[in-house]
Amino acid sequence: MTVAFDAIVIGGGPNGLVAAAALGRAGVRVALVERASQLGGQARVEAFAPGFSAPGDDGDSGWVPPTVVRGLGLGGLARHDPDPCVTVPIASGAWLTLWADPTRTAAAIARHAPADAARWPEFVRRVHRLAGFLARLYQGPPPDVDATGPGELGRLLRLGVALRRLGRDDMVALLRTLPMSVRELVEDAFEYEPLRAAVAAGGVRDLRQGPRSGGTGFVLLHYLVGAPAGAVRGRGRWRAGPDAFVAAVAAEAARRGVTIRSAVAARRILVRDDAVVGVMLADGTELAAPRVVSCVDPAHTLLDLLDPVWLDPEVLHAVRQIKFRGCTATVRYGMQRLPDAGADAEMLRGVVSCTPTLDGLERAADAAKYGAVAERPHVEITVPTLTWPALAPDGQHVAIARAQYAPYTLREGAWDHARREALGDAVTAVVDEALPGFSSRVVHREVLTPRDLADRYGLTEGARSHGELTLDQILFMRPISGWAHHALPVRGLYLGGAGAHPGPGIPGGAGWLAARRLLRDRRAGRYTLTTERS
Repeated sequence: MTVAFDAIVIGGGPNGLVAAAALGRAGVRVALVERASQLGGQARVEAFAPGFSAPGDDGDSGWVPPTVVRGLGLGGLARHDPDPCVTVPIASGAWLTLWADPTRTAAAIARHAPADAARWPEFVRRVHRLAGFLARLYQGPPPDVDATGPGELGRLLRLGVALRRLGRDDMVALLRTLPMSVRELVEDAFEYEPLRAAVAAGGVRDLRQGPRSGGTGFVLLHYLVGAPAGAVRGRGRWRAGPDAFVAAVAAEAARRGVTIRSAVAARRILVRDDAVVGVMLADGTELAAPRVVSCVDPAHTLLDLLDPVWLDPEVLHAVRQIKFRGCTATVRYGMQRLPDAGADAEMLRGVVSCTPTLDGLERAADAAKYGAVAERPHVEITVPTLTWPALAPDGQHVAIARAQYAPYTLREGAWDHARREALGDAVTAVVDEALPGFSSRVVHREVLTPRDLADRYGLTEGARSHGELTLDQILFMRPISGWAHHALPVRGLYLGGAGAHPGPGIPGGAGWLAARRLLRDRRAGRYTLTTERS
């Protein structure tokens, strides 16, 4: 059976939902296809034990660009800003907590390193100003360094003006920070090792690299886009629940007439005469449409869903060289009660980062380079039930540990039950060391390796990022150089997932830009929407 639409969106995560809703608001007849029975992708909330549920990641809301909020009328969504932001252990039973208030954080640092306390307010002011420049970049198409037309040249000129407005010192700081290692960045700024480690851990998120690697300074800034001034970790949590953004956008898509088909995967993007003509589903149904927005990762889009015969050899080679390298595992815990943190209990409302040294971060990354799980993984733990109690039975809690580094491909063999449980034991031991008595309160545990994440969420190599944020995979080089403006090398095919600009951690950002590109092409008459409504 063939059903005709104007456009088809593949993937029902935040980006796919935003793309579908944006197209629906523009009067385009849209079908959205999602392989899982539940919308939301990595943001969906799932039960992992009787009575206990959790989001796919740690519940951080990310940064939704203002263009998306205004464009879809989402101004009513409220969030809790992170406070405290991040805490690291500094000695047996002692902690260093960093708050969103620079003055309060400086007072905490001053008890250990007065000189660093004096530097802190200027450090957070600068990194947030630099992250603000990235926010400007992320609300439009990436700069085109080969631009020749007046529109693109104008965009580059405006970008240059915005860069100049940073002022000489911050402009130099930006150009210096983007390619540098986060280790260099924090060692230049601070002397106290736990403070360095607390900040630097934000620069290796979902990377198979340690803090010595070039470009981790950029990653730190990327994940600070949209964070409250003064915060060095986290962009807050939705007040209404971890899936509040997904629910709001899904409701908007439904209001705009989007047809949603869940629990059925896309099997093939159909092409005829070098142009998209539709999508075949796993159940054999064919959905006809002259345009497709894929919000799954670029490898799955171009190597699995698309017949490679439609790609030039150079493009095919470039796609095969994209670095995914999933290395982050998730361990979910159902707990009878939280460990007793005494006077420091408030720290559990933020991120507890269990690695207090830069060398500890680097050693954990070193293991992954050789296909091994770190003996002592870098673990960051959050307790979402302190924000959303309904995720657990009354009086009980859910804790989520993000663990690096656990490579998707193991040198010693495939992931199996024994290796999965060994990873869970290693992660639990690290948390126990930081929070004594933690394991004694655990009643349920679920371990998700990168292999499990790949199967559950359809991620190439288990990469939550849809492709690492290395310097050769950002801005005009994401997903590959020459094809960064969301239109792919087959007429009518667009990429709107986190593997496209602006990348992961920005819900709806890529989906919005892909939809806008499709609509611009439509207005320019580049391709005809044959079933377009009048």
